[in-house]
Amino acid sequence: MNLARLAAEAGEKGSPVRAGLIGAGKFGSMFLSQVPTIPGLEVAAIADLSVDRARAACRGVGWDEARIEATAFLESGAELAARDDVDVVIEATGHPRAGIRHARAAIAAGKHIVMVNVEADVLAGAALAEEARAAGVVYSMAYGDQPALVSEMVDWARATGFHVTAAGKGTKYLPAYHYVTPDDVWSHYGLTPEEAAKAGMNPQMFNSFLDGTKSAIEMVAIANATGLSVPSDGLAFPPCGVDDLSHILRPRELGGQLEGRGYAETVSSLERDGRPVFRDLRWGVYVVLEAPNDYAAACFKQYGLPTDDTGRFAAMYKPFHLIGLELSVSVLSAALRNEPTGSTRSMRGTVASVAKRDLKAGEMLDGEGGYTVWGKALPIERAGVALPIGLAHGVAMTRDVKAGEVLTLDDVVLPEDEAVTLYRGLVGR
Repeated sequence: MNLARLAAEAGEKGSPVRAGLIGAGKFGSMFLSQVPTIPGLEVAAIADLSVDRARAACRGVGWDEARIEATAFLESGAELAARDDVDVVIEATGHPRAGIRHARAAIAAGKHIVMVNVEADVLAGAALAEEARAAGVVYSMAYGDQPALVSEMVDWARATGFHVTAAGKGTKYLPAYHYVTPDDVWSHYGLTPEEAAKAGMNPQMFNSFLDGTKSAIEMVAIANATGLSVPSDGLAFPPCGVDDLSHILRPRELGGQLEGRGYAETVSSLERDGRPVFRDLRWGVYVVLEAPNDYAAACFKQYGLPTDDTGRFAAMYKPFHLIGLELSVSVLSAALRNEPTGSTRSMRGTVASVAKRDLKAGEMLDGEGGYTVWGKALPIERAGVALPIGLAHGVAMTRDVKAGEVLTLDDVVLPEDEAVTLYRGLVGR
């Protein structure tokens, strides 16, 4: 609770925390908007494939020309990671292979790495985190994004002696969304294609939020960081509002919808018939607690905590998350405390690629949020040789596959690059 003070003191001593940002998109821009009002935090360099776009992003969030002129702008993330005036590297490109390259460059240069790029984290985060530990630097999730916020809630629950029954986030979900493509995504957001284009919204990125892929990525990241389990047949997306979290997200044997205790799960803000859920958690995160003893359960009631009908399960939740506006917490924590805001520990799950339609041999896959595949969370022991969504971009099919079928590593022609090598090593394939 003293990060602001520590940062201010560092600034007063002439040694502010110096961040380098790779990727000046929406997440990065939100972070940049906050930097001028955080004493002791500076952005020394920004890397983006378009330097002009990065400068425009800075102007768009209110930076004055003096601050822009004092910042180095580069096209290469690897060059940014090697700079002497950068203490913490923020990887915010969203591209798995690029994210892995940048993270390894940062670690090799002795820099802390904040991984906004969850796509890269679920693909190779366990290996990257181990490399960082061996190098004596921090590999961290990005505070403000759901995986870090949920990991914090899980850590709080365990540090206070509660059993964690479930943890996750909310989203807008219906089963049919798995097969939505970028062509028809905007109707589900209440926008026309023209309105979305004017706002600079990427249809494939926003489709990954809708078709279930992003939820799968984030829940696997949470499981990998906290040791929670991934549901055996993928996320169930049960419709659930905040008042029902402790009823629905408990084991089936007690009347809930979980296959057991200790699972990562996403709840839907829509009933299966499309009606809105009462007091939904679409923008928030949650943890469901189980009292470890009768005394703690009695305290739930005495202090007004809503519980299930047994009185032993209760939920804590945060109704909103502010994404990049909160990212500085990770940057400051890494630099000033040498501590991550959540970090991958082991491969508890993966995000398997599922065909959105019949696919033909020779056809190219277009990855997350595209026209060909969606991502399904699977426990690592059931994933087998499934093709992870992070490797399902720009690769050709080797055989015909039916809609709804899980693709395997042998179903595509994979380049043997570092992303593939790291993933194979983690899953023993």
